[in-house]
Amino acid sequence: MIRKQFITVIGLVLLLLGACKADEREASRQTGPALWKIEKDGQKGFIFGTIHVLPRDTDWQTQALRQAMASSDRLVLEASGLDDVAKTQKIFDEMGLSAGLPPLAARVPASDRPALEALAERGGMRTDDLSRYESWAAALRLATVGQSDSGVSGDDGVEPTLTKAFKAEDKPILGLETVEDQFALFDRLPEEVQRRLLRDTVEQGNAGKDDYAQMLRAWLAGDMKVIARDFVADLAPEPELAGPLLTDRNRKWAARIPLLPGRPFIAVGAAHLAGPDNLLTLLEQQGYKVTKIQ
Repeated sequence: MIRKQFITVIGLVLLLLGACKADEREASRQTGPALWKIEKDGQKGFIFGTIHVLPRDTDWQTQALRQAMASSDRLVLEASGLDDVAKTQKIFDEMGLSAGLPPLAARVPASDRPALEALAERGGMRTDDLSRYESWAAALRLATVGQSDSGVSGDDGVEPTLTKAFKAEDKPILGLETVEDQFALFDRLPEEVQRRLLRDTVEQGNAGKDDYAQMLRAWLAGDMKVIARDFVADLAPEPELAGPLLTDRNRKWAARIPLLPGRPFIAVGAAHLAGPDNLLTLLEQQGYKVTKIQ
């Protein structure tokens, strides 16, 4: 079963693939997680760079952020319906389970098999059971183990907190895509790429705690230069992943944002707002005025 903390899947997988080695001295110059105001043809809104999983009691809500939320009349997340865990589980199983698959251990190099067994055991899973899943789906399930070991949770992440706040104000919550769209990104990957994702998940699942701490510092500081340099850039050698998971989605979102009604507060993973072809640059190319608030 998918753990509740892993319903925002894309951001965590990006985190597993790229370690953001933040420079604390550089990060300290910033004031909080990055936030922008966008304006064009009467449309006014905000774009906030999120991190999908957080340690409990992380202090990230600044006054500027709260003011932006209060002045917005709707929340727009990467995907709608992420808080419906039962539905997400059903979609995941429908797309991720297949008959006649090779054993999971056969899908990773022999040198990684002991680590695979150890990671599955730490998560209370058996590789025989995981073998029923396609390689991408097995990778996502295993990724939750490293997440738990790092003491972070999607329950304490940005999106659930924002969702709760906007629901309390009876403001609508929309998505730039659906849960099906998110899982389909992985389901369409070639098997070779899925197996690389599985291998990377196994390797990072046993050595990703320090990397996450460095990433968190950069995010809390709103340091997009560090995120672009040491996080987004790590995906560049993996175009089969960087395209579907990052840049292709940026282009789709840039086309959808002008169609959003009202005064939207748009919250997407910070990786989408840094590096080449990031969402903010694409909006500026469409004539948006983009102003960084913090």
